[in-house]
Amino acid sequence: MLPQYKEKLDEIKASVIEIANGLHSANSIILEAMKDCDEEKFSHAREHIRNISDKTNAIDNNIVKTLALFSPEAKDLRLLVSYLKITNELVRASSNTRSFIKGFTITCIELDKEIINEYAIPMQKATIEALSYMVEMIDNNDSDEVQELYSKVLIAESKSDDLYDMIETSVLSKESFKADFKTTNKMLSSLRKSEKIADRALSIASLLLYASIGGEIH
Repeated sequence: MLPQYKEKLDEIKASVIEIANGLHSANSIILEAMKDCDEEKFSHAREHIRNISDKTNAIDNNIVKTLALFSPEAKDLRLLVSYLKITNELVRASSNTRSFIKGFTITCIELDKEIINEYAIPMQKATIEALSYMVEMIDNNDSDEVQELYSKVLIAESKSDDLYDMIETSVLSKESFKADFKTTNKMLSSLRKSEKIADRALSIASLLLYASIGGEIH
């Protein structure tokens, strides 16, 4: 592999990891903020996902230049194609995170503390878990380990999805929330964003699995 080509690949990977780590950090801070509805912490979480579109556009441009200059084949080509799709997923995950922060900052104090502790916090922990394994996948070149990490992302995403369903069932069964549909809908909408972040982590994990072992992009 040409030194300049390897340098480009390393540069692209480092940029993707930087954004993914920022996304993970933002959601970890959100978890802390959820425990006591801390608006300052919610606000601080946003700092880790600023200017994501500009950063991903820069990565995409770098990928296109690398493809044009070096015409990579096989696994390297799969990796660069995957990165092109991953940047879009990172933008969507960051958007979901911002929406979650905005919505949950408003509705946190209206939520039953029992629901937060029993469902919302475990759901956010599952989302963070999915993000954590996804970040590990980006920086792992061992195909067997990548497949194991993918399975862990899949399990964490499924857990997040199940917990959201439990929250929805629990909230909608309470007469106080049935009487105030607007508040209930706003609250569930904000919580749904956490589950969508886990969805995006799984989508990225699927692309990384494709980059590692081939097959079809799902």
